Amino acid sequence: MQFSSLRDLLVLELNDLRDAENQLIKALPKMAKASASAPLRQALQEHLEQTKEHARRIDRIFTDLGESPESARCKGMKGIIAEGADILKRKFSPALQDAAIISAVQRVEHYEIAGYGCVRTYAELLQNQDAVEALEQTLQEEKDADSRLTDLAQQINVEAQTANDAAEEEDRTKAKGATSS
Repeated sequence: MQFSSLRDLLVLELNDLRDAENQLIKALPKMAKASASAPLRQALQEHLEQTKEHARRIDRIFTDLGESPESARCKGMKGIIAEGADILKRKFSPALQDAAIISAVQRVEHYEIAGYGCVRTYAELLQNQDAVEALEQTLQEEKDADSRLTDLAQQINVEAQTANDAAEEEDRTKAKGATSS
């Protein structure tokens, strides 16, 4: 298919975002399950429900446009999710694991914020007000999720540092004890 209009680009990008959301629907439960922090787990579970709604909104936009979604693969999201999966394979302390999960999920949010910002602008230029409103709502929810993760990180990152400091102090104490004997 040749892409010759902004509408064509909108449809292409919506397909990409649709797949990104569907990939995220599969990945978020794994991140939530791996979290030691109840507030982080709750935030991820709540965002999973929002993500499902984001995918439904995109489907409604396709219907309104008279288009059928294609089975395009969002390679960007695939890579970001793969990096997040790699984090879950590492041996971290619980607080450090949660800090790493927040970092991985914020990468997802920033990717989505960029994508939704672009398609919302395309819809605006095409004067498709229904799509603009739906995409703006999703964009705002992605920004809110990112902000919530930032707030959680402020506490969780401090906990991770405190746990790290305590472990280092314990190692120093053990090392002193081994050299004194």
